[in-house]
Parts: sequence; C-alpha cells; structure tokens
Amino acid sequence: MHWGRAARVPVGFVVAILLVSTGCAGAASAAPASSTQTVTFESAATFSRPPNTGHIIEPISVVPPALAASGYVEQEFFASGTATAFSAKSTPSDGRWSITPTARARYATRILVRRPSDPAKFNGTVVVEWMNVSDGESAPDWDYLNPMLMRDGYAYVAVSAQALAVDGGKAILGQAAAVTTGLVQAEPARYGSLHHPGDQYALDIFAQIGKALEAPHPIALGGLRPKRIVAVGESQSAYFLTTFADAVQPRTNIFAGIFIHSRGGSGAPLSGSVTSNQGPNNLRIRTDLKIPVFMFETQTDLVLLGYARAQQPNTDRIRTWEVAGTSHADTYDLDGVSPSIIGCTTPINDGPQHEVVQAAFSAFENWLVDGKAPPSPPPFKLDSTNPPVLALDQNGNVIGGVRTPAVDVPVSTLSGAAPAGTTPLCQLFGETTPFSPAKLTRLYKSRAGYLDAYTTSLDKAIAEGYILGADRDSLLTQAMQVQFPA
Repeated sequence: MHWGRAARVPVGFVVAILLVSTGCAGAASAAPASSTQTVTFESAATFSRPPNTGHIIEPISVVPPALAASGYVEQEFFASGTATAFSAKSTPSDGRWSITPTARARYATRILVRRPSDPAKFNGTVVVEWMNVSDGESAPDWDYLNPMLMRDGYAYVAVSAQALAVDGGKAILGQAAAVTTGLVQAEPARYGSLHHPGDQYALDIFAQIGKALEAPHPIALGGLRPKRIVAVGESQSAYFLTTFADAVQPRTNIFAGIFIHSRGGSGAPLSGSVTSNQGPNNLRIRTDLKIPVFMFETQTDLVLLGYARAQQPNTDRIRTWEVAGTSHADTYDLDGVSPSIIGCTTPINDGPQHEVVQAAFSAFENWLVDGKAPPSPPPFKLDSTNPPVLALDQNGNVIGGVRTPAVDVPVSTLSGAAPAGTTPLCQLFGETTPFSPAKLTRLYKSRAGYLDAYTTSLDKAIAEGYILGADRDSLLTQAMQVQFPA
C-alpha cells in the first residue's frame, strides 16, 4: 500500500473563492436528459473488485491507520453506473433549491472500505466520506475522527467522488499543486478502467454509492448489515455536502444524517465549473430536511471563508458548533512537520479541533440512534457583522461558541487568522501566541493553580459533551507540559 507521508493539508481557501476544484474532466460521454425525465434518483452504483494487480493508492493521511492492531480490515472496490448532472431552477439562500436533470454519463470510480474484521464489533453506522482533492486526494475526516471511529466500531467508506482523484488535474493548492496524475495515470494496471465524466456528476455519483451501500449484504461491506449510513466531508468536500443537503438529499433520502465539517458561506456549484459562481454566498441548510445535519465551524470558517453570512439558528434537525480556539487547519494536520513548509513564520494554531470534532461526531451519532439532540452552544459573539469581526476577551480569545480549557484556562491566544502578509495557505492555519511567564503567573499563581483550574474546566467540557472522556488523560498530559517560572 502507498501512503502519502508529506504533511496533509485539508484546505479550502481557494474553494471559498472558486467553490470547486479545478481538474474537472470533460463530459464527452454525456447525453442530454430527456425533456420528460424527472429527478427520481433511483439508481444505485454497482460494486466490483479491482484487478489483482498493482497496489492500492491510499489517500494522503496524517498518520497511516493501525488497522490490524485496531481489529480492522481494508478493501478497495470499484463503483460504476450512469450518473446525472443537474442545473438549478432556483438557488435561494434558505437552501430550498430546485434542480432539474441536464445530462447523463457513465462513470467508474473507486471506494475504500475500512470495517471491523469481527462483525460483532460493528456498531451499525457506516460513515461515508467525500474525499478532499484540494491538496491531492485526502481523507481529512478519517484523520480527525480517529481513534474514535475504530474504537467505537464504525464502518468507514472513502469515496473518490471528484474527477481530479480519478483522471487527474491541477489541485487547488498545497504541496500537490503541481501534481496532475490521478488514479488512472498513477497505477494504470490497477485503475486503467476508471473514468470520471466531471464534477457536475459528482453529487449523483456520491448518492448512488450511498444507495448501493444500503443493499442487503452489499459486497463492499463484507456482509455487515448497516442500520445507518451517514455522509461526512471537510473543507472543499463540505461545500459539496452543503449543496448535496439542499439540492439532492431531499429527493433521495439516501443518508440518515450529514456531518458538514468546516464549510464557508456558500455551496459547490451544480455545474462543477470553477467559473460558474452559482448560488448565494449566504447559503443556509434548508429547514425541511427529514434528517439531522451537523455543522462544525472554526473561527477561520466564519471570517475568512464567509460562514458568518450563512449562520442560522439551531433547530430540531440542524445543529451547529462554532468552536472557540480553532482554525481551519492546525498543528494536528502537520503532524510535527515545521510550519515553514507551508510558508508560516510564526507558530500556527494548536487548538482543540481534533478532540472536539470527535465529541461532535459522537453527539451526532447519539442523535441518530436515540434521538437525543446534541448540545446547542451559543454562536461566537461578533463585534461587527459586515465585515464579520469576532469579539475577543481580555486574553485575545474569541467570546462564545464551544468552550474548552484551551480558551477558558488559556496559556496562549488562539486565533483563526494568521498574521497579515502570510501565504494564502498559511492563512488557514491561524496562529498561537503563547503567554509570557509573567502573565501565566499573574493568571494562575503557580503550576498547581493552573492544573487545578484546567482540570476543573476540562471536566466541565466533558460533562457538557464537548470533549470525550477518552481524551481526558491525553489533554491533562498536554497541560502538564506547560512551563511556569521556578
């Protein structure tokens, strides 16, 4: 197996401007839809095994998953069928989009399945991730949601939903910006039969794969019987899932829930074109959906990516967590690699996104299983809405949102914005400004005083559901590393 070992950057800064990846293949095999065709979405993808040759090209990952040690197996399958592209009759900002089919085209893409080797350990939920192609194909939510996914017995399916992953093209930004090879070119003996007709078909391809996973004893799940199939996606993928929730999910009812991680103020265009600029920049999730939709937002997402324009109240089907002290990407994404590799000259954000994402998804799962809605934290406080400006406390940390010890018992200022003049990529990684020894002493008197306050705050966050109890020890260990004057 091949693992991308360079620092993974699940970024979407240019997506906030362009809304969708470059590298969309043309739709040469497309045929116009019949004028009488209706949007029925009855098709399911067909799964088949890849040739027994070459090697699996894995998505770029922070750390290769210890599958066998966690009691998991991985298998790769091809997914094929005829997908439909759509145009919009209307794209109102309340999300109640009306779409119509425009063309149909054959496709063949791939999925990666990671599941418990012992069926008795499967918890009934299949997590389907729309893989991100902003920096070459990556699976950021597999990284963010583990070790929880494997610890709790989820089945996981990574979908090569976009054309760049299959047929190649120029990634939007990041280290892979110059790489043009997709699966087909990178390993033609294995992937030569794959073909993606273009990102205008990606929404239906994703829906067809989700539908195929519902089938009794689907080949791809090794005989597991799923009780729930949910969609997840981060950054660029979150833009696509926003459009999917508003335009496609109401007509398919494919997914039992949708987890949207770090979206901006708009959705991806139905056309799959970087120049279409389709849809409003204050797009909300429609309130008539029958399924839960969870949105996880960082400080960067609100301001730099424009989510502040799309904020909406929580309902019995929509929940948003704006998480204090976080940026769109952070030290977790670099896995110890120097921030200079992405053009940063100051310490980047080291906030608690990884831990809170796991708690958010756990709350999302409970919502699906027993109907108990997740906590409903207040949004960030804003000093200004146009342009959006976050209100900050005396330590420079944001007011409101999901609270954790990182901001309530701080040892630094955690920003979602990098210093002015940094590279566009670095802007996504925010900044950490450590407090001086004198300030630490003034705030907490001593190391013991700090640890006591931190522990109290941490236990409060766990009780409120914003941190998992399983992360308590590791977070306390991190707190013990904070240095105080002798």
